[in-house]
Amino acid sequence: MERWPSATGCARVPRRQPRGTGRTSRQVRDTMLRRLGGLFGAVLLLTGMAGCAKRAPEAEGGKGPATGTTVYVAKRVRTLDADRPVVEALAVREGKVLATGTKDEVMAAAGAGARVVDLGDATVVPGLTDAHGHLSGLGSGLVTVNLEEAATKAEALARVAAAPQTAFQGEWLIGRGWDQNDWPERTFPTRQDLDAKHPNTPVALSRVDGHALWVNSEALRRAKIGRDTKDPTGGRILRGPDGEPTGILVDNAMDLVFAVLPPPTDAQHEAQLAAALARSAQAGLTSVHDAGMDLRTFRLFQRWDKEGKLPVRVYVMADGQSAERETYLKEGPFQGNHLTMRAVKLSLDGALGSRGAALHHDYSDEPGHKGLLLLTPEEYEARVKAFMARGFQVCTHAIGDRANTLVLDALTRAAEATGTKDGRHRVEHAQVMRLEDIDRLGRSGFIASVQPTHATSDMPWAETRVGPERIRGAYAWQRLKASGAVLALGSDFPVERPDVLPGLYAARTRQDVQGQPAAGWYPDQRLSGQEALEGFTVGAAYAAFAEGQRGRLKPGMDADFVALSVDPVDAPTSELPGGKVLLTVVAGAEAYRAPAK
Repeated sequence: MERWPSATGCARVPRRQPRGTGRTSRQVRDTMLRRLGGLFGAVLLLTGMAGCAKRAPEAEGGKGPATGTTVYVAKRVRTLDADRPVVEALAVREGKVLATGTKDEVMAAAGAGARVVDLGDATVVPGLTDAHGHLSGLGSGLVTVNLEEAATKAEALARVAAAPQTAFQGEWLIGRGWDQNDWPERTFPTRQDLDAKHPNTPVALSRVDGHALWVNSEALRRAKIGRDTKDPTGGRILRGPDGEPTGILVDNAMDLVFAVLPPPTDAQHEAQLAAALARSAQAGLTSVHDAGMDLRTFRLFQRWDKEGKLPVRVYVMADGQSAERETYLKEGPFQGNHLTMRAVKLSLDGALGSRGAALHHDYSDEPGHKGLLLLTPEEYEARVKAFMARGFQVCTHAIGDRANTLVLDALTRAAEATGTKDGRHRVEHAQVMRLEDIDRLGRSGFIASVQPTHATSDMPWAETRVGPERIRGAYAWQRLKASGAVLALGSDFPVERPDVLPGLYAARTRQDVQGQPAAGWYPDQRLSGQEALEGFTVGAAYAAFAEGQRGRLKPGMDADFVALSVDPVDAPTSELPGGKVLLTVVAGAEAYRAPAK
């Protein structure tokens, strides 16, 4: 019997973007892996193995489903199988669940010679899925300037000044994660703030939500953005009283900078994504729904999937915003081993934090401004129909109440026109909605893909943006459930961290980690422990047409599961933020194992 060691999880590492400076591919890769340290010491870039995983003997090399039989024994195994909801053991053979039940029952089913892993006091749950994340953003964010949780603008600027060499993409200094709402003044920073230390180096720093960019004067010069530059459709160039750009570009205005920003090298790109996959497994994820994958990344993942180098399952939403959508439309859906692409991601509006979310009426804290539409309603509906007709599930980013209304209108008409009412089309975020639209979403059979930690991150300022009436339809998980909508839960990483336990905590409490507010923020919208776990398992599996293979632990289903140090359903909620992922198993192969103390 293999006795499970006590574990505390992998060492924490910086979470920001790697960029190149003309060094060789090997130098870039080695530098990045040194920075990533223990967590990614076994990044699969060369070996084909995932994260700091210690593969089970029957899955050596991660080249496919496990062979042989392994029995896992734990304090409890939550199967989400109504017939046997809580058991003490499960057996795995050839990547599938062979049996669940008491230890004696499972050992009998496994037969002689089975490998036994005793997980001690752990709680095993079905494989956890993040139903909305961004692997490219997570990977690039792991080794560049990390501005998350900077409490002041001065702290953010100090981090930029101390940027590592890996934070460069060509000549450009890159970072992400700033949030002016966390700063005492709660106002946007300016180009002059960056110019003081970086007068000649172009600097581009993405806001935490990815919907605004903070740049310096040199970046504006290279992008040819000046007083006379017009706001692009669906974008905003913030300007000072003198009419000059302040250095803040919102939504489609960011494209003016992205057009001149050199792309990462192949070595950087591969190392970033390998790190993101490893980080996902370490976070307890057996599957990720990638919300808007570019074609370059998809081609790399196709190759890795063929070579058996994807340690977790990836459900791809093709990028439907860019010109690459024509290639996705031409080729149609794709099904591999750990890689599936049968959805498309469209974005109709921006984010609430940068006032880019499209509202029916003015922002409560900015009269005269109603947000931005990134596509015209006509162009959006045309793309929806084209992808539906090609067999794609349509997943649309909609934050503001106007955007959500337009999405529901277009999805309803297009699903009727294309005969895809059962296409499980999704509203990504469904964040601020009119109460009548919440009811309409559920009645129409659409999926609400929501992120619990967005509510707890946004609660200090969200009501200031939309006022006391509109907030009733914001982050309204129980109202969405009551409408009949299936909830698929995620994090929107790297906007939030990919770790699932904080997401389960936010879903159950609607509180910050200090337990505030005491009763929870609009506590009537909290989810129970069971509902929250189902959102990250069965709900997410349903949203990917995989409920017959994953989301529960039943004989014949995929052997995707996670061992946790805390019971996500019944444990006191205060224990969840400090809980640990002990083991992540995908198709019977151990993709991550926490190191011993």
